[in-house]
Amino acid sequence: MDWSKQFWRYIVVMMLQVLLFNRLQFFGVCHPYIYVVCLLMMPITLPHWIDMLIGAAVGFGMDIFCNSLGVHMAACILIMFVRRYLLGVIVVDKDRLNEQISLRAIDMVALLKYVIILVLLHHLAVFSIAAWSLTHIGFVLLETLVSSTITILLIIGYNALKFR
Repeated sequence: MDWSKQFWRYIVVMMLQVLLFNRLQFFGVCHPYIYVVCLLMMPITLPHWIDMLIGAAVGFGMDIFCNSLGVHMAACILIMFVRRYLLGVIVVDKDRLNEQISLRAIDMVALLKYVIILVLLHHLAVFSIAAWSLTHIGFVLLETLVSSTITILLIIGYNALKFR
C-alpha cells in the first residue's frame, strides 16, 4: 500500500471539494460531497479502529472548511463503521481486496452497491444532523437523493477514468 499516494489523493480531493464542489449548489438541494471517495477507496486491510480514526480525521478536516461543527465527522465515522460489514455482505471474493477497493478488485455491480449504500448513508447523516428536526424531513430526503445521485455519478466516473 502506497500511503503517499493515498495522502496526495486526499489532499487533491479535499482541495476540489473545498474550492469547487462546496460552491456548487443547484437550487439549494444539491451539495455534492466527493471527499467521501477517499474513505470509500481505503484499503480493507487496516484495523477497524484505524478506519474509524481516519474517518474522524477526514470528517474533521471537512468540518473545518465547512464550519459545520462535527456534522461531517459524525457522518464519516458512521460510514467507516458500516463499511467493513457492508463489504463482508457485498463482496464474495474477499481475497481480491488485499490493497484497495476499486474496479480492479471487485466487479462493477458490487462496487455500485457499495458506493450507493455508503454515499446515501453519509448524505442522509449529514443532512439529518444539519437539520436536527423532523419537521423538514421531506427537504432532507430530497437533498439526500439529489446530492447522493450527483456524488455517486462523480465517484463512478472517477473510478471509470482511473481504471480504464
